[in-house]
Amino acid sequence: MRDDLILVTGAGGFIGGSLVADLRRQGCKRIRAVDIKPFGEWYQKFEDAENLVLDLETRENCLLAARGARRVYNLAANMGGMGFIENNKALCMLSVLINTHMLLAARDCGVERYFFSSSACVYNAEKQKDPEVTSLKEEDAYPALAEDGYGWEKLFSERMCRHFREDYGLATRVARFHNVYGPHGTWDGGREKAPAAICRKVIQAKVSGGKEIEIWGTGERTRSFMYIDDCLKGTQMILASGLTEPVNLGSSELVSVNRLVDLVEGIAGVKLKRVYLPGAPQGVAGRNSDNTRLRSHLGWEPSIPLREGLEKTYSWIYDQYMKRQRGERALS
Repeated sequence: MRDDLILVTGAGGFIGGSLVADLRRQGCKRIRAVDIKPFGEWYQKFEDAENLVLDLETRENCLLAARGARRVYNLAANMGGMGFIENNKALCMLSVLINTHMLLAARDCGVERYFFSSSACVYNAEKQKDPEVTSLKEEDAYPALAEDGYGWEKLFSERMCRHFREDYGLATRVARFHNVYGPHGTWDGGREKAPAAICRKVIQAKVSGGKEIEIWGTGERTRSFMYIDDCLKGTQMILASGLTEPVNLGSSELVSVNRLVDLVEGIAGVKLKRVYLPGAPQGVAGRNSDNTRLRSHLGWEPSIPLREGLEKTYSWIYDQYMKRQRGERALS
């Protein structure tokens, strides 16, 4: 399979770029990497890949991207952290064009296996009102009450994957990602997620001598956070598996935002006064991944401890932050 043409969409972003890097490490020789961003703005760039700058909201570009591919990892979407999701609902919904046209292109181009990156934002909000949330099973997505905008787009696209599998025989696989973080990810500019945002704020305070950190909400809301290496391993295992229904892909290590700040402060060796912003976007009260289905099918689940992943993430963001301070080009 290392000689098969593999398509990775969203390859200029965090997860897509990391997946291209991992496939290369495994010896995959034919990788087509596609993103809408200019090539110079991709987080990770590999000259030995076939790099295409295409807007995948159009069917013509999806056909160009899928032609000759045996496997497709569709990671392209307009998304970001909670601040971006809550303030860009229409833009998030428009990502439905990407998966619609990529599915059609995959069908028409004879793709053998197709992976769609869904999200834990598909889950019913009524089951996420307590920070001590019961871990979410896959069936908890119905009756549907997904995150407005982004979550509804993901849930609708999951159903499209199902029906393309049933009606056209396309081997679709769907994973619901739970809060992926790590190096080479967005850490500034409004699309970053909580681990990266907190790392940046702590670094900024440490470098500038600041004594405070702003925290969206009360700090009591809970989440699980999956390190990028676990995400990459799980994604590839799921595509190769017989899992035809959507499956959770996330850590089951539940932490509050306050605990997340504790961990980053410990890595940085600082202690900051917390200034809470209860009116800021913060999402559901609690969300955690039930990995029963994943374990039963794959005999595996994400296991990299949050502290371990945060240390690597903090180090990478610190390096980028200091590059920016010196006037050098930094990824953000």
